Amino acid sequence: MSNFSLRRFIAAAALAVCLPFVSQTAAAAPMVNLPDFTTLVDKVGPSVVNIRTTSRVGSGSDLRGLPPGMDEGDMSEFFRRFFGIPMPGQPPRGGGGGGNNGGGSQGDQGKGGSRNAPDDNQDNSEQSSGVGSGFILSTDGYVMTNAHVVDDADTIYVTLTDKREFKARLVGVDERTDVAVVKISATNLPAITIGDSNKVRVGEWVLAIGSPFGLDNTVTAGIVSAKGRDTGDYLPFIQTDVAVNPGNSGGPLINMAGEVIGINSQIYSRTGGFMGISFAIPIDEAMRVADQLKTSGKVVRGRIAVAIGEVTKDVADSLGLPKAQGALVSSVESGGPADKAGVQPGDIIVKFNGVNVETATDLPRMVGDTKPGTKTTLTIWRKGQTRDLPITVAEMQPDKVAKTEQKKSPQPKERASNSLGLAVSDIPPEQKKALKLSSGVQVDAVEGPAARAGFQKGDIVMRVGDTDITSAKQFLEVAQGLDASKMVAILVRRGDNTQFVPLRPRVPAQK
Repeated sequence: MSNFSLRRFIAAAALAVCLPFVSQTAAAAPMVNLPDFTTLVDKVGPSVVNIRTTSRVGSGSDLRGLPPGMDEGDMSEFFRRFFGIPMPGQPPRGGGGGGNNGGGSQGDQGKGGSRNAPDDNQDNSEQSSGVGSGFILSTDGYVMTNAHVVDDADTIYVTLTDKREFKARLVGVDERTDVAVVKISATNLPAITIGDSNKVRVGEWVLAIGSPFGLDNTVTAGIVSAKGRDTGDYLPFIQTDVAVNPGNSGGPLINMAGEVIGINSQIYSRTGGFMGISFAIPIDEAMRVADQLKTSGKVVRGRIAVAIGEVTKDVADSLGLPKAQGALVSSVESGGPADKAGVQPGDIIVKFNGVNVETATDLPRMVGDTKPGTKTTLTIWRKGQTRDLPITVAEMQPDKVAKTEQKKSPQPKERASNSLGLAVSDIPPEQKKALKLSSGVQVDAVEGPAARAGFQKGDIVMRVGDTDITSAKQFLEVAQGLDASKMVAILVRRGDNTQFVPLRPRVPAQK
């Protein structure tokens, strides 16, 4: 057999050996089909609307909002070159003369005249101030969107997928949750189906429909990246990788059942454009707000008048708390519900109305969803044990910041030679009265462990471990008895805030 024939034989034999292996491998790998969104878009698309707003400004002003990093010239060129249309909010070049604002709807291309807009001949001083999205809540014309979409608008226009345009009436806005409801005069509208955001699973397919950069009914898809992202007091966001851009705000986040599970609201971006992370308001939270807006035009929330912070593992361990949970009370408003119930700075609220408070951000939502006047129970952790405190929830008021008289700190009277690295002195009676303190000592000097933990001159030490500090002499006695092998939690007040600071005492110097 020639060398050439031999090589052909070896190659054929090798192929014969490999083919069964390749075939078996291919058969073993499961085939995964990507989802087809076409039917879903046909079903949900008619329920999504475009929202544009106008403001009356001077003739020389232009309030069109552009994404950070993009100037009007760049955006105009982008739309002209790639879409053959003017930038949303600008009339077509060479169009009719002055006063053509009503002929081509600003922010919505290709509409032609607005058949249902009451003010086709708008005043020249009325200029486009924003473009966003929304979705139809009910067949009688209620529409949900973001508060920031309609914020400060003089006129709101809602455009349906069939190109009908309506002037909308603002029903109500809630800035805390960024939810707004508007109403248009129409009937038999295609209302969207409301889903259950509590059933959302990380990894499931979702899609967004909206008007990014004013391009109506744009569909983007992705998956749920995370749940319960805490970026605000009342917003446990749904995080996705669905492409959301300026103009998508207020549009729906849809699951594979065709149900809205969130309102696309925010993006994480350094450029103003989409960078792979977007956030949606859970529809359950939004509907609770919308129901109140439709009923009374405003949202009423409960409050207990405390400032809170997170409970770290070090704080939990040093206080004997079984796990790092709850909300650490840093200050209590004088005369407020918590003050009347006996809550003190340094307490850890572990339950509200019998429900566990897992993180500090849970508490504002739990209290906020409670009707003012409701009598309930706070469960707190104080000095190694839980206590139940009856409390009556009050109505949320505008945020207040308590003011306290700032006194000049006295000069250090001694070096911080104790195991904690803190030199302290008694607080003058008049200063205690001004600060509304019944105990505590003032820090005069800091070194060693206290300096590394961030203590500052002028701080007030209120408690060491479970021991309330009433005098500088008592503080020194307590510090001398601390175990250097264990962390100790120091309750410290700085300004209006009170928090626990974990500290490991230093080993006493050998004599």
